[in-house]
Amino acid sequence: MSLPNRAALERHLPILQWSRGYTRDTLTSDVVAAVIVTIMLIPQSLAYALLAGLPAEMGLYASILPLVAYAIFGTSRALAVGPVAVISLMTAAAIANLGITDPAQYAAAAITLAFLSGAILTVMGVFRLGFLANFLSHPVIAGFITASGILIATSQLKHILGIEAEGHTLPELVTSLWAHLPETNL
Repeated sequence: MSLPNRAALERHLPILQWSRGYTRDTLTSDVVAAVIVTIMLIPQSLAYALLAGLPAEMGLYASILPLVAYAIFGTSRALAVGPVAVISLMTAAAIANLGITDPAQYAAAAITLAFLSGAILTVMGVFRLGFLANFLSHPVIAGFITASGILIATSQLKHILGIEAEGHTLPELVTSLWAHLPETNL
């Protein structure tokens, strides 16, 4: 392969660059890291699937492909990749707006949403639009993270209190929790 073609290929597949310097010590470290990540990721991905309103096993499926894909296409050696609570909540909120009640159709809608999101992110990556994130101010990001944490904690109160509560936004959840508070089972 000619040098310009190889350089272009390595730019899009970073695994070709770093694999040349891969040693036995690196393999040992990566195996230990893989075991630790697996131990942490299994319960975490199951919980995120439930948070998205999907069957728990779908969380396992959603956590495997991102790790493999990032190992091949990713450029950072220390980046957490996989499902996150905010994406799970956003998935549940987006699909709730569709009014789907059948579990199979709900899962199909979630898969479609995931593929559409992936396609959009791929197009953004091809056009090198990552710089747009620099325009998000620190207060905006901090506010988003704080609001996400509050929403996640509030959405889990129904499980802690053992009551039925509906809603995907904070006002809906708080109103529903308040209305069902007398049914609390501690």
